[in-house]
Amino acid sequence: MRRSVSMQRLDGLVDPRQGLSMVEAQARSARYGPNTIIPGVRSGWRTTLADTLHDPMLWFLLATGALFTLIGSYTEALVMLLALVPLFGMDAYLHRRTQASVEGLSGRLATTARVLRDGSQQTVAAEGLVPGDLVLVRSGEFFPADGLIVAGEELQVDESTLTGEAWPVHKQVVERELFSNIRETAVEDVYWGLAGTRQLTGHAWLRVALTGAETLYGEVVRSAVAGTHAQTPLQRSVAHLVKVLIVAAIVFCLALAWLRYHQGHGLVDALLSALTLAIAALPEEFPVVLTFFLGVGVYRLARRRALVRRSLVVENIGRVSCVCSDKTGTLTEGRLRLTHLLPMSNISEQRLRTLAATASQADSGDPLDEAVLSNCPPPVEQHILARFPFTEDRRKATMVSEQEDGLLVAVKGAPEVVLGLCELPEAERRDWLAAVEVYSNDGHKVIGCAYRTLARESWTGGEPDRGLSFAGLLAFEDPVRQGVPEAIAACREAGIRVIMVTGDHPGTAIAIARELGLGGEQPQLITGDELAAQIARGEPIASEIDIVARTLPAQKLALVRALQAGGDVVAVTGDGVNDVPALQAADIGIAMGERGTRSAREVSAIVLLDDDFGSIVGAIAEGRRLFTNLQLSFQYLLMVHIPLVITAALIPMLGYPLLYLPIHIVWLELIIHPTALLVFQNLPSAHAMEPPPTKGTQPRFFDRRAWWVILAMGAIVTLVVTSTYLNGLGADYAVDHARTVALLSLIFAGAGITAALSRLRNIAAWLMVVVSPALSALLVHTPGLGTLLHLQPLHLEDWLLVLGGGLLAALLVRLGLWRREPRA
Repeated sequence: MRRSVSMQRLDGLVDPRQGLSMVEAQARSARYGPNTIIPGVRSGWRTTLADTLHDPMLWFLLATGALFTLIGSYTEALVMLLALVPLFGMDAYLHRRTQASVEGLSGRLATTARVLRDGSQQTVAAEGLVPGDLVLVRSGEFFPADGLIVAGEELQVDESTLTGEAWPVHKQVVERELFSNIRETAVEDVYWGLAGTRQLTGHAWLRVALTGAETLYGEVVRSAVAGTHAQTPLQRSVAHLVKVLIVAAIVFCLALAWLRYHQGHGLVDALLSALTLAIAALPEEFPVVLTFFLGVGVYRLARRRALVRRSLVVENIGRVSCVCSDKTGTLTEGRLRLTHLLPMSNISEQRLRTLAATASQADSGDPLDEAVLSNCPPPVEQHILARFPFTEDRRKATMVSEQEDGLLVAVKGAPEVVLGLCELPEAERRDWLAAVEVYSNDGHKVIGCAYRTLARESWTGGEPDRGLSFAGLLAFEDPVRQGVPEAIAACREAGIRVIMVTGDHPGTAIAIARELGLGGEQPQLITGDELAAQIARGEPIASEIDIVARTLPAQKLALVRALQAGGDVVAVTGDGVNDVPALQAADIGIAMGERGTRSAREVSAIVLLDDDFGSIVGAIAEGRRLFTNLQLSFQYLLMVHIPLVITAALIPMLGYPLLYLPIHIVWLELIIHPTALLVFQNLPSAHAMEPPPTKGTQPRFFDRRAWWVILAMGAIVTLVVTSTYLNGLGADYAVDHARTVALLSLIFAGAGITAALSRLRNIAAWLMVVVSPALSALLVHTPGLGTLLHLQPLHLEDWLLVLGGGLLAALLVRLGLWRREPRA
């Protein structure tokens, strides 16, 4: 990583012992502003209410509920008002989630800093730091801003919050020549101390260069707080559909009332016609069905160990075409494990383990020391006389311990360094280095061990670094999580592209990719810098890229946006603060629940409770299944509502008596609502993980052919209902008889549509297809009840027409199905 810094900010501050004066600090504060990395976020119920009032669905539900109240349909009005509760709850939750995200991000920041001003050390609030300040950061403390390390020793830093990698980073003191007559330069990451990272060992003097939002951590926070999720295609489609139907309903109602009045039917008839049409035409089922299906999806994904934090992502997860996954802790276990021991011929494996453990320090904070000690326990009793810890310059750690027969010197470190301290023939040295290269190319972290025994009187206290005997090699790896290769194979079969995004070395990343089966034997890799340059040139992301290595948070974010611009629906997995911008920008942000940071979990749409990458595959399959079933439900609603609305308006407009009375509309809604909600939400699917017919985001909820099928079926059912009504009137103008035939024709046609779309693959489909028409027939033929409802029993020829219409609807829907249906 190379970060650019303007040397003008540090002009004249070459001396690592020179701080600012209070006057200089105040002038720089006025110029650069405070070191506020976490911006304030509006809070309170008024803010939440104001945000909620921008939701057009809220106003639709309020208006619909008010209209139902005015016409006396209190049950429907209550349903509309109850639908407001989850809307308010969701908006309040999302607002609180933003606040919690900021609180989580704040937990990694220093609140105070030890700064050198006016020649003396002072403790000031971290927000009071300015570019040019000289700050002392001790072991265990967080860096309060981004700056260059100008002095220090034994520097190891935990940068996992920004890079996602758990291993300590060794830092170096920046060369003084860097400050000489250079106005702008890019500085290597080994010289930087970054806000939000923690000093593990040693102490560092930091020359502050960037503060506030300019810090790398500030960029992460700004992306998390300011970033917003665009509406999903389903949201836009449903909102557009609702608006169209509302406008159409208003126009039809006004036209029908005006026409009936001028036809001489009177004001009461005109109002009744308009209100009846309004009840039939208002599309309250669509938002209710959408909410219900999303709730079902949340529950089912939870059973797959995927906790959904935004219910609307249930739709998007089924449309994912690309998964950008970090490596450590997601594809791998996120911990080093000793996998290979290669001792010298005269050294046992147990002896090699003991030497490695002796050279390790339990409280160093180094994951490598922890990995060694967890696999190679040291002797129970040993007296350490001296420690010479690992540094970036030394690249080795040495321990001197007291033994019964003298002193034992144990050394571990970079193999080439340790081998250089040992007396070995050159050919044998080359063989050991070749073994190191083999292990490294396979993604292992390799250390060498050496030893020497000394007489007590011969040791003067310095670090023994001559005459060592080589003991052997230890190779560690971050193991692949169980089930991940199978999950990646399932993604590949489903047409879902998986890209590993990691801060690791390219060689390690390629070795892990091969083990995962990602990209086959020759995974295609690009570095983060190469990716950024490619995006800057406006080039599309190559479809064959499997790995992006050496990646920064901003580059991961750029990758996500570039993939989205190319038409992909992108899911991002992550667990650290470094993943927050990409998680926020992704269509689906997926955080690890067990080891993920709070910030990553708070901005993510889904949290994997078991940190299992395989759960993502199950969630995608569930999302695809639910999305397909939601399409079937909406098809049913449209195919039934189109003839209902048209016949409710057309028959009175032609001057005939009303086809439907308000009680008939309620009757129909009692059939339509449970059918849409219950029949289609639980249909099985054998095709959920097959490749989708098109890549990425589809422009509409239904494609053009689907709309033609829906409109054609609506027209055919309209023709059936209208013709049966006109035929039923006959010469004697038998209105109740005609109304009964037409009403049952619509009910049986709806049953046929339900049977064709569902293929009767669950008990709810059988109940609605068989029981609803049967109960309707029983209602019509029950003495007295039919008269009360202005209906009459039907003759045999009438029933033949009704049954024929239902069978025709079922047949035409089956012939018109345009998409592969789920098979049991």
